[in-house]
Amino acid sequence: MHDFCHGVSPLFISTLRIKSIKMKITINDHRKVFAIKDEFNKEFPGFKIEFLEKPSKSGSPPSKKLVKRNSKTLGQARLAHNKGVISVTPGMTVSELEADFRDVFELAIQVFQKSGKEWTRAAGNVTFKM
Repeated sequence: MHDFCHGVSPLFISTLRIKSIKMKITINDHRKVFAIKDEFNKEFPGFKIEFLEKPSKSGSPPSKKLVKRNSKTLGQARLAHNKGVISVTPGMTVSELEADFRDVFELAIQVFQKSGKEWTRAAGNVTFKM
C-alpha cells in the first residue's frame, strides 16, 4: 500500500473509487437506444449521445448514419452481443467515452454538446463535469 494510504482500510479506498464514478451505463442487447440516451442526458444535461447504425459486417468502419428509430435495441445497433457496464468518471473525455462504446461493445456513438439552441459535435478533448 502507498504511504498516503497508511492506516486507511482497503474498504474506505474502494468506497472512494466507487464514489468517483458519476454514472454507470448498463449495456446489453435488450436495452433500448432511447433509454440510454435519456439516462445520459439526465446526468449530463448539456450533452447528448447519438448512436450510429451498425456496420454491414464485422471489421468494417461504422456507418455514418444515425439510428433513426430510438426504439431499436442495442442488439439491433451492433454486431457484437456482449454485455457489461460503461463507467463515466470525473475528467473522462468525449473521445474516451466514444472509444469505450466502440472498443468494448462495438457500438458507434457520437457525443453532442449544446451551444445556445444548437447541438454540435463535441470535441474529443471535452471532459464531463462531475
